[in-house]
Amino acid sequence: MTAVRGTSVDIATEDGTADAYLAHPDDDAAHPAVLFYMDAFGLRPHLKAMADRLAGAGYTVLVPNLFHRRKRTPVFDLPDFIDTEARPDLWDQILPVMLSLTPELAMRDAEAYLGWLADCPRAAAGPVGVTGYCMGARLALMTAGAFPERVAAAAGFHGGRLATDAPDSPHLAAPRITGEVYFGHADNDPSLPPEQIDLLDKAFTEAGVRHRTEVYTGAAHGYTQADTAAYDAEATERHWAALLDLFDRALLKARS
Repeated sequence: MTAVRGTSVDIATEDGTADAYLAHPDDDAAHPAVLFYMDAFGLRPHLKAMADRLAGAGYTVLVPNLFHRRKRTPVFDLPDFIDTEARPDLWDQILPVMLSLTPELAMRDAEAYLGWLADCPRAAAGPVGVTGYCMGARLALMTAGAFPERVAAAAGFHGGRLATDAPDSPHLAAPRITGEVYFGHADNDPSLPPEQIDLLDKAFTEAGVRHRTEVYTGAAHGYTQADTAAYDAEATERHWAALLDLFDRALLKARS
């Protein structure tokens, strides 16, 4: 892993300024860009550490505060260790804010984030990768479909409600996706039952999307988040192997 530099940046959107974290190798070169979508707990030290690890593998990583319309980071008063069973009141803070980020608003923001990366001197020219966690997995899928000319690879981990009967269900983006896709699902996840996994796979297959989806046996919803009670170290390392394999193939090797 190479040395990494992380900084706070501001991004102009149609609805105001989004604060974000930018991580990249500590050199003067431009590296393949990755848009990193947070989970519902928001931009915090653990997500910055994840971005640093990805940057250390050779990428320029942007982690925006998706809830910028509410306030700058930190949006919520979170404990150092997040256990929603012990603190169910956390969802009283988070859920209304999460629901206020409609698909329309999220994709409007995505255009701003991708445009910012296109102008960033630390980001190499060309298509980008997208990865997302929990609610961010849904946004990664939608972004791949909304901006196929910009997204070469998209990944999502422990996402929920990826394939529903809603008219704006994320899986409906599949026919517009041209990049490669990987999803690592949590096992026994109430927010993503087996029928949704099957429907998602069917959508990818019928659309001819290059894809791989896997269920991480025994891993709970949120398994990559080390500052939460859902954390699973083995599943997290499996996620890193899959994510880097995807991005190395779609972003690094594509440029060599």
